[in-house]
Amino acid sequence: MSEERVHPNETILPLLPCVSPQETLAFWRALGFAVTWEQTRPYLYLAFRWSGFELHYGNAAPGVDPAAEQTGGCLVLVDAVAPYHAAFSGAMRAAYGKVLGKGLPRITRYRPGASRFSVVDPSGNTITFIRRDEPEELEYGGSKDLVGLARVLDNARILREFKSDDRAAFRALNSGLRRHGDAASAVEQAVALAGLIELSIALAEPERVPDWGARLQAIRLTRSERDQVRHAVADPAVLEPWLPEVD
Repeated sequence: MSEERVHPNETILPLLPCVSPQETLAFWRALGFAVTWEQTRPYLYLAFRWSGFELHYGNAAPGVDPAAEQTGGCLVLVDAVAPYHAAFSGAMRAAYGKVLGKGLPRITRYRPGASRFSVVDPSGNTITFIRRDEPEELEYGGSKDLVGLARVLDNARILREFKSDDRAAFRALNSGLRRHGDAASAVEQAVALAGLIELSIALAEPERVPDWGARLQAIRLTRSERDQVRHAVADPAVLEPWLPEVD
């Protein structure tokens, strides 16, 4: 009788559908992943490794539309998500000249203190990085206690981070700043303007940026408030020409 038994030391590798091998290879290489297997015949098989995890790809089913973003995906559990987001954002900026925040491929925004973010590959697969000790009850915003521009900022964050609707977030900030800006604190006004700058770039409407930027420069902020404004956007570099000096 065999003495062999099951040992709880399994390794699971995600096998993701690939629509465009060359785009997939170029993207993950740009993010610093090593290609550990590259095969297109007699069938497609690609494998990548970064740090301690791997992503594997095979042929996508006929007719798969990457733009629908219903292809597949996987979860990557990590101790802290911020270093991963910083590494991938930095690699994107070096390879593409900017952080890819729209379309395919892209990386979702990371709000300081958040417990997850996602990378969407050229085939529409979503690789989500999650902190191992993520709280069971996630904070999605929408507090009834918020009023004025603070509530507008919260609503815009929900539209961006959880509904991926940049246009609706832009409209909310634009109208909210007109309605509530005069009664809001300086840092709330600055955060709203920073969001409008970031969204104008994401929506490919850079001609709007100088106006928002000039208004941001005119606001007096403390050093800690200035840092708060920088951390309100995914890529603080877009604000550097417009951030006001601190006393």
